[in-house]
Amino acid sequence: MDQEKVIVVDFGGQYNQLVARRVRECNVYCEIYSYRTDLEKIKAMKPKGIILTGGPNSCYNEDSPTYGKELFELGIPVLGLCYGAQLMMHILGGIVKGAPVREYGKTEVFVNTETALFENVSPKTVCWMSHNDYIERVAEGFEITAHTADCPVAAAENVEKGLYLIQFHPEVLHTDEGTKMIFNFVRKVCGCKGSWRMDSFVEDSIQMIRAKVGGGRALCALSGGVDSSVAAVLLSKAIGNQLTCVFVDHGLLRKDEGDEVEAVFGANGAYELNFIRVNAQERFYRKLEGITEPEEKRKIIGEEFIRVFEEEAKKIGTVDFLVQGTIYPDVVESGLGGESAVIKSHHNVGGLPDCVDFKEIVEPLRNLFKDEVRKAGLELGIPEHLVFRQPFPGPGLGIRIIGDVTAEKVRIVQDADAIYREEIAKAGLDKSIGQYFAALTNLRSVGVMGDERTYDYAVALRAVNTVDFMTAEAVEIPYAVLQKVMGRIINEVNGVNRVVYDLTSKPPGTIEFE
Repeated sequence: MDQEKVIVVDFGGQYNQLVARRVRECNVYCEIYSYRTDLEKIKAMKPKGIILTGGPNSCYNEDSPTYGKELFELGIPVLGLCYGAQLMMHILGGIVKGAPVREYGKTEVFVNTETALFENVSPKTVCWMSHNDYIERVAEGFEITAHTADCPVAAAENVEKGLYLIQFHPEVLHTDEGTKMIFNFVRKVCGCKGSWRMDSFVEDSIQMIRAKVGGGRALCALSGGVDSSVAAVLLSKAIGNQLTCVFVDHGLLRKDEGDEVEAVFGANGAYELNFIRVNAQERFYRKLEGITEPEEKRKIIGEEFIRVFEEEAKKIGTVDFLVQGTIYPDVVESGLGGESAVIKSHHNVGGLPDCVDFKEIVEPLRNLFKDEVRKAGLELGIPEHLVFRQPFPGPGLGIRIIGDVTAEKVRIVQDADAIYREEIAKAGLDKSIGQYFAALTNLRSVGVMGDERTYDYAVALRAVNTVDFMTAEAVEIPYAVLQKVMGRIINEVNGVNRVVYDLTSKPPGTIEFE
């Protein structure tokens, strides 16, 4: 896709995806690459701008991530954030040292509003600081454009060379006017037109899919979730009946979800799809028997998905392409984007196993964040109630059950989750919560029901608010609603005698409860 692009060079910062997400909010396409990426590859991309992320290291240590001075001599605007700012100064001749006063959290920053980076920003604004080191002296040719009570260089610039640095994190929501700063960099400093929009993405994707698939046959892994549903409809618009959608009911779906998916996409549904449902519940339960480690469960479920698809492909004849609903956070969290460690493997990331007969994988949503996928779904004409349904992981309840997976545990968490979702909807909260679900812990404890002692499981309730699913905070659900949910679960779901509410944010936790 020939388009203007800003790239993020990642030095191990926890907010790398947020940086890219904020750039895209400015209608500018953005991708993440590791600092190990060869300079010639970066030049070949012809980016309109480069952003360097934060990171956990001290730039002056010999073994810390770094880059050659040539990066700053390409004539391409560069913005360094936090570690990226310190590294820019260190490489170009400034002085970076351990800070006499460490800054962390919301901090009042005084900025020069006459500079391009801080145009339309308040002279005194609240920003998110997180650093042990600080820039003691800027490199020659740089002017300081912001400071705090304890940080003499909160921002600086060399306008002539197009080099800018910010010590704080404009990409996080805690920085009140951070989006303005990133907009100023990509749209005003870099000169990006802001032409990347979802309608053009959908049309371009349809054309690319047609060119790639040609007269071949494609098999789509349809789970009924938002990502795979949007991928399926996108492919159907591109190649029509050359596409076959296989829905694998692995027995790890939400209550009654298998039938709901078939009602939407099956023979009597709204879409003209070649739809095949495979009931493979017992097969997956056997494979997962005795497996407790989350990563191993993910890999087993993903591998079994592939095996099922192989079998179905053989039944329908020659299939050249496997379609998957991989999205950008899947790629980055799997360690394939930027410099992040592997947070969790995704069954739809990493290419085909050697023994798979498909020629190639088609991942039309691979470069989109979750909210962008929803926008694409609306652009494709998918009804809102499908586009905005609750996210659901590919491995399903397999990773919402702590410990080994059994049919009985699946029944417990399905029933508990159905009650939770029903009561959230009754309370009118379903549209205001980013994601909510029930999970089954591996904790069993003593309880009393009637006059009898019980020794049953604890169910954990999770509810978070998030914009991009990269960060999330627990929702303050009214106590009366939680009490109602608790009472119904304990009274109606056999095998449960305790209900807890998870308050953990992301980071440090993940949204899922594995």
